[in-house]
Amino acid sequence: MKRILPLLLLCITSTLFAQQPSEALRLSWTQSYGSARQQAIGGAMTSLGGDVSATFVNPAGLAFYRTGEFAGTPLYRLTKNKSDYFNRRETASENNIGMGTTGFVLGGDNYSRNSKIKGSAFGIAVNGSANFRQEVLYRGANNQNSFSQRFIEQLGRRADSIDAIEGFPFGASLAFRSRWIDTVGGSGGNGSFLLQSRAAALLGAGGLLQENQVQYRGGITEIALGGAVNINNKWMLGGGIGVPLLRSRRTTTFTEADATENTANKFDFATLEEEVTINGTGVLARLGVIYKPQEFWRLGLAFQTPTVFTIRDEATATVTANTEGAGGIRSASSEQILGSSSPFNYGMVTPYRVSGSISYVIREIQDVTRQRGFITADVEYVNYKAASFFADSEDETTNDDLEDFFNGLNADIDRAYKGAFNFRLGGELKFTKWMVRLGGAYFGNPFKNLQGEKGDRLNLTGGLGYRHKGQFIDLSYVHSMSNEVQLPYRLAAGSPTANVRGRVGTVLLTYGVKLY
Repeated sequence: MKRILPLLLLCITSTLFAQQPSEALRLSWTQSYGSARQQAIGGAMTSLGGDVSATFVNPAGLAFYRTGEFAGTPLYRLTKNKSDYFNRRETASENNIGMGTTGFVLGGDNYSRNSKIKGSAFGIAVNGSANFRQEVLYRGANNQNSFSQRFIEQLGRRADSIDAIEGFPFGASLAFRSRWIDTVGGSGGNGSFLLQSRAAALLGAGGLLQENQVQYRGGITEIALGGAVNINNKWMLGGGIGVPLLRSRRTTTFTEADATENTANKFDFATLEEEVTINGTGVLARLGVIYKPQEFWRLGLAFQTPTVFTIRDEATATVTANTEGAGGIRSASSEQILGSSSPFNYGMVTPYRVSGSISYVIREIQDVTRQRGFITADVEYVNYKAASFFADSEDETTNDDLEDFFNGLNADIDRAYKGAFNFRLGGELKFTKWMVRLGGAYFGNPFKNLQGEKGDRLNLTGGLGYRHKGQFIDLSYVHSMSNEVQLPYRLAAGSPTANVRGRVGTVLLTYGVKLY
């Protein structure tokens, strides 16, 4: 059992990393939700402060609080994805509710006149750091390659024995048992087997109709603590810790079928169904500073450490194939391992983040009710290739083979991704009790483009705010546009690509009240 477990983890993780932008990127290339005010100005908060969402961006911004405050942010999200695959377009949509920044800030300035410390604040809040919920669908006629060729590459074209094939219970073994792939004339010499694809034989005679349906569920919810001090009304210093809670489920159904009406070519269709569930808990830290060189200007710098996750991963896979002469054959991973899924424990480290910012506050004075607005800009660097996986040192199945696998996987991450810059810009104009806000954000491409992968995101934002007698309400809308290239499977000689254009509309409403 201990010998086979590393192979099982290899199959699960290779499934995750081969079918789409990897789990490492999916957990790093995230869009955090904040308060409605923060989202309306493009998410920029590194040098601005004075908002509970500063707990998740730059804790130094809490130092602008002089009183206590509670704020809650529900949101509604509408998602639509359009996909192009071999010149055919499909659309899938999904709507759901979520949560932006919700929490307390307790601030005060009860210090002596001679003290350099002019104020301090403490915040505790919960935020939706990522929302994975969406649907992706693409279909097309492929006359270039077959998913089944991936299984043959997994085995190196030649299998030493049936036992070697059975060592891949989430991939090649299922395809072999269902006859999606088969032997060529039995033995290939020296007791080994040459392998062929039943489906690939059709590529020169009509091709294959392919469809991929992917459903994502879950997200990351972070609980964070932050504290800050105000030194001489010039320096705001802050720090904090965060505990992100990860829940993710990905369900994939990939089907390829004979594009002709020939019932004697030994292939009708094959379907691979996969479900991967991930649960994890992480920890991270944030440090930040805001400096006011002059009364109207604010400069901010923030650093977020890598997040260290402990993860439990469970997966199931099923292949159903009809090779006409043999009829329909179904093979499931649960038939080859103990239990219906394969739980594994391992660790993951997401990239660090560094943000710099500048803000100009119109009529900057301590009485914020007399301020007339601001403009603020953030630039953030994220080193996506710094993401990595590691074996669980407390797992009894950990051995040298597993360590070697993770080392190779991390090397693949380093080759596939790169660092990228994200930009956020926003502003506010205040008219007594009412505020008008506009902003935008651009998230740079994290891919090195090894096989056509690329991606970016653009957010256009805006909103209104109202403040009166210690209460406030903010309403915002974020229109997010993303472009991404997904690979349903990877082959050494070239992989098919689907261009996915996502459109997400998010409505946020924050209600807040001064506590004292």
